[in-house]
Amino acid sequence: MTQPPSDDPALARLSAALGEVGKRGLPPVERWHPEHCGEIDIRIAADGTWFHNGSAIRRPKLVRLFASILRKEPDGSTVLVTPAERVRIQVEDAPFAAVEMAVEGQGEARRIAFRTNVDDLVPADAEHPLRFIDGAEGLKPYLHVRRDLWALVSRSLTYDLVEMSEEREIDGQRWFGLWAGGHFHRIAPAGEAA
Repeated sequence: MTQPPSDDPALARLSAALGEVGKRGLPPVERWHPEHCGEIDIRIAADGTWFHNGSAIRRPKLVRLFASILRKEPDGSTVLVTPAERVRIQVEDAPFAAVEMAVEGQGEARRIAFRTNVDDLVPADAEHPLRFIDGAEGLKPYLHVRRDLWALVSRSLTYDLVEMSEEREIDGQRWFGLWAGGHFHRIAPAGEAA
């Protein structure tokens, strides 16, 4: 991975954020259990763009507000929930997109923090694992953001993650993966990676 120059303001901001991750408060949606009020015509596209009635929502503050009240239901649906109502929305892939990344250290001491498209700052660690799915569209990594809600990692960051990978034996099997936040995030069995 090519390291950005140390005077890169985006990297400096994200690196500083590594120490601030988790200090922001979110509404306690897991404690809210209002009646289901049906569906609302809100769709989160695969690239993380939010749409209402077919038009992109252009107000970032509104998108961040909606994102703060997202919840994954036991049946797999995604809802917006308040103390008074719960409405189902459509999500094409993942509700968030990981769009920036800061990396400090190497190997087992490596720390990685991501910024999502709704400005969540999330470290990759045991609580926020990376999972990799290899499908028809190629390798797609996802980062656990919160409450079973995931962020699809952008294609450019995917290349950087793969470049940091190494081979390691776990439970008698060789894996390609990468260290972040004291946790080894598995990409693929070594025999399947090419």
